[in-house]
Amino acid sequence: MSITDTVKFKVDKEKANETRGILVSVYQALKEKGYNPINQIIGYVLSGDPTYVTNYNNARSMIMKLERDEILEELLRNYLEK
Repeated sequence: MSITDTVKFKVDKEKANETRGILVSVYQALKEKGYNPINQIIGYVLSGDPTYVTNYNNARSMIMKLERDEILEELLRNYLEK
């Protein structure tokens, strides 16, 4: 493979649905606790520090089940498809 070749990235639809569900749950938990969910999730994605996400409703452990690239993929897909 050379720098001129394009690598194809394949998305698992089932995994994408799981990621979406977790993100929605985490968003709700952050919102219910009075945080700005967008800022907190961005903080987590950029830093990898799970303390950006509340423990409320098990949100922190749920988001830690996901790889940060999976989160970015789902966010970008949702943004561009809307």
